[in-house]
Amino acid sequence: MKRFWAMTMLFVLLALPEVSLAKAGLPDLTDLAERAGKAVVNISTSKTAPNRGSQIQEMFKNAPKNHPLREFFEQFERQFGQQDAQPRKLSSLGSGFIISADGFIVTNNHVVAEADEIKVKLLGRDKAYDAKIIGRDPETDLALLKIEAGANLPVLEFGNSDATRVGEWVMAIGNPFGLGHTVTAGIVSAKGRHIGAGPFDSFLQTDASINPGNSGGPLIDMDGKVVGINTAIVPNGQGIGFATPASMADKVIRQLKNGQKVMRGWLGITMQELDENTSKAVGLKDTKGVLVAHVIPGDPADKGGMKIGDVILKANGQPVDDSSALLARVASMPPGEKIQLGVWRQNRMADLTITLGERKPNFVAEQQDKGAKSKTAATLLGLGLRPVEGGEEAQALGLQKPEGLLVLEIQPSGPAAQIDIQPGDVLVEANQHPVNTVEQLKTLVAKSKQKGLMMLLIKRQGRNLLRAIPLDK
Repeated sequence: MKRFWAMTMLFVLLALPEVSLAKAGLPDLTDLAERAGKAVVNISTSKTAPNRGSQIQEMFKNAPKNHPLREFFEQFERQFGQQDAQPRKLSSLGSGFIISADGFIVTNNHVVAEADEIKVKLLGRDKAYDAKIIGRDPETDLALLKIEAGANLPVLEFGNSDATRVGEWVMAIGNPFGLGHTVTAGIVSAKGRHIGAGPFDSFLQTDASINPGNSGGPLIDMDGKVVGINTAIVPNGQGIGFATPASMADKVIRQLKNGQKVMRGWLGITMQELDENTSKAVGLKDTKGVLVAHVIPGDPADKGGMKIGDVILKANGQPVDDSSALLARVASMPPGEKIQLGVWRQNRMADLTITLGERKPNFVAEQQDKGAKSKTAATLLGLGLRPVEGGEEAQALGLQKPEGLLVLEIQPSGPAAQIDIQPGDVLVEANQHPVNTVEQLKTLVAKSKQKGLMMLLIKRQGRNLLRAIPLDK
């Protein structure tokens, strides 16, 4: 009922000529839409893909002679004839905006990736211009294009998305469903949204209507500045769209425009979020900060004195809430620059100065676990444990040398069953003390019972994991 009366009043206000939109509390977007829309472009791409039928044919033809799938295909082909094996031409639509009068255009990487042909249409012109990819950055889903469409093209400038506040009015212009130069408006609904879209996952959320085809288009504030690049939507959702913040995009686009590869800072650690148990185990009162699960030997963090089990609470004097915030902050700094980190170590603060290295795209640090031999184990913490034996077994477990206690089994009723520990894991430290024998672990468990928790360092397939395990007092 309240919503009904509110909408009724809005219609009444809009119907009265002497009552302006501003007096009704709503912004007048007409001038902004006209001015900004001139710099927004529609993008269409095409690429050639193999015919799916021909791929299936090849799969069946290569099957063994007596394979039932091959027999099925040969019977199908005899009855209906061979499927058309001609390649297919796929097309897609997107948006972008001009950032320089000589024709540089910003869009999403996923709009133009793998395209054989890219066409750009400007507002008010019938001609479709061929576009060239100047550079792409898959990690932030950004791309820079160039068209030759004369000089003095209308442009949009990047704004300061860091200063953008939740609740501010914004406008999106793009090519949704191929309906070129469509304008929608709303507010910034949230900032720093993590949606699992990539390593630098910190989006502006908006309720300005964003649909397929809006990708790469601008999210514009009331000053006419671009505060975000429309990137993602929630399937079947209404009023939920996401935009890459302009403050992040501006740095990437500048490097691409200058003909440089995108360079990001790198610490060389594996990070883990804090939960209530791990926070309590390391002596912290809340779950803000980043737990260091692994320090890559020879990388910047190792050279700067960082240790496994450290909790990073500050970066350059600013609080660090979680791993996404730290990753974004480090990646925004160039390789070779120094970063000041405040870490919590052994119940007190320590300050580290680390010279950043260069982040390698799609960095993955993992090793294959080739299995472990089954031998007699002692039981402790609800775990069947025995020492790792020999270099061959250590190598198979992803260890540089024989160390730690190998987990052979987990008792369903034991404390280890409450946390993520698996057979084949290697327990290498307890409360930051090495454990190479069951007796060493027993001693550390006895010392930790009063606290009620113990921090375990686990190696799994060459990766470090930290687990807080509850203890009976």
